[in-house]
Amino acid sequence: MKDNGIYRRLCQNTQNGQKQLAVLIDPDKVNGSRVQQLAAAAATAGVDFIFVGGSLVMNNLTREWIHIIKQQTNIPVILFPGSVFQVTDAADAIFFLSLVSGRNPDLLIGQHVVAAPILYQSALEVMPTAYLLIDGGKPTTVSYISNSAPIPADKPQIAVCTAMAAQMLGMKIIYLDAGSGALNAVPEAMITEVKQYCNLPLIIGGGIRTPQQAAGLCRAGADLLVIGNALETNPNLVFEMTKAIKKL
Repeated sequence: MKDNGIYRRLCQNTQNGQKQLAVLIDPDKVNGSRVQQLAAAAATAGVDFIFVGGSLVMNNLTREWIHIIKQQTNIPVILFPGSVFQVTDAADAIFFLSLVSGRNPDLLIGQHVVAAPILYQSALEVMPTAYLLIDGGKPTTVSYISNSAPIPADKPQIAVCTAMAAQMLGMKIIYLDAGSGALNAVPEAMITEVKQYCNLPLIIGGGIRTPQQAAGLCRAGADLLVIGNALETNPNLVFEMTKAIKKL
């Protein structure tokens, strides 16, 4: 368990008001050539981070895909794991995700107990992250697998209080996610209210499809946006997304 400077970089960019972008690669949704393509595009576009992981990974190619990414770029790679089985020290850091919006003890602390001794001996930087699932307009894999109900999109006060509690418990990052393939992104009003009450780096993911939408979420208070599904069909969208948020 190391300090590889990833969290310090995230915090420094946040404090400087620099909006950031991450590309999420789900090992089950891409092949090797597409991983190469996405990594090369991310490097050229100036993406800040590459996340690797998913709610349910079946092909056991996470380590292999990370090696391909690292051959293409020096962008920090952060694990976004759905379970302890996705942990690999091929990455630079890991979101130690606690699903604080749900009431499933296994994803609040259970998986973490199993992963702790592995992470303690690894070279990964461990970043305690409060993960809040937000209703994105349709059921998602993460809501099904986690056996948890998302926070209603029109109830920002629930998200605010949950994020506040997570910060008081010592979490280092707040991550609001509408889920992979969500119809709607996290509402701007919710982002603004959470940011008002929490001074941690705020990550927003799920349902982000256009540069205009990305810019609006950043203006609302997002520090780092995560795009995944939209790039699987159009990898070049990363250039438009990066341009839209970096000029802010």
